[in-house]
Amino acid sequence: MKRIDIIIPHERLREANEILHNHKVGGLTFYDIKGRGRAKREPIAVGRGVMRYVPEFGSRTKVEVLVPDEMVKPIIQDILNGMSTGSFSDGKLFVYDVLDAYDIGTKESRDKAL
Repeated sequence: MKRIDIIIPHERLREANEILHNHKVGGLTFYDIKGRGRAKREPIAVGRGVMRYVPEFGSRTKVEVLVPDEMVKPIIQDILNGMSTGSFSDGKLFVYDVLDAYDIGTKESRDKAL
């Protein structure tokens, strides 16, 4: 079983959710994050537009899903093919091994708990 972390711009959450729905991923967790990466920092106007500010940290959404091992490659391919524009700011994917999972209510474990 694997955990996939998907870091994307906020406005792309709906696209990521649709891809995960198409793969019948049962649930996901998402939250707002801030961080710094390789994306170019663009100045933004503040106040009445007379001052410029270059933000140090950008805002993104992080989506976390747990999936069986055999689903990882197809999900990643669909995300890469469906969400990539070729920009550094498109986001990142990280894949982690998950040793075990348990559903507290049903007491099921491993892939059945997903």
